[in-house]
Amino acid sequence: MSSETPHDRTGAATTVTEYPDRFTIEVEGTTVGLADFHDRDGRRIFPHTEVQPQYRGRGLATILISEALRATRAAGLRIVPTCSMVADYIDKHPEYADITDA
Repeated sequence: MSSETPHDRTGAATTVTEYPDRFTIEVEGTTVGLADFHDRDGRRIFPHTEVQPQYRGRGLATILISEALRATRAAGLRIVPTCSMVADYIDKHPEYADITDA
């Protein structure tokens, strides 16, 4: 899966792509962040998310996590947010609480 997503805070176009073990986010063709995951027993566990330091503060992690959770719901999987960035996102977006496990 690859999808055009909203522009970041600077107005740059972003693209989020799903791979078998991670989602990545690109800005104008350059991969600048990732959200690792692994699937087990109907659950998608997110242990780590990062955005390169020079790209922080642009809303890229929010775009990346939003797309990752949307795809996880679409795949019929539950979310296990062991990464603090994913857990913080879910705290601010309770629409994912119904498919989130501790």
